[in-house]
Amino acid sequence: MAIVAVSISPVGEGVSVSSYVAEALKVLDARDDVEYEIGPMFTTIEGEPDAIFEVVRDMQERMFEKGARRVGTVLKMDDRRDKEHRMQTKMESVKGKMK
Repeated sequence: MAIVAVSISPVGEGVSVSSYVAEALKVLDARDDVEYEIGPMFTTIEGEPDAIFEVVRDMQERMFEKGARRVGTVLKMDDRRDKEHRMQTKMESVKGKMK
């Protein structure tokens, strides 16, 4: 199981790109092989690496379909295989150490 932080946005399409981001998230929402959480700057996706790479590529393509001429993508992946690795348990681990 991998956890990915991804930010996808069109370049040169104006100050507000929320309509493009919403379209990309619709692609993600249609998938049942990944889980995700939306954040103010990145979307976090959890799943198998191949499924994540595929959905990120599909999200990019949706932006082009909606008229973007250039799309910038930032992706950071944490692919841990020595133990169960989930978004929720990562956050709980950090919060537990703050007490």
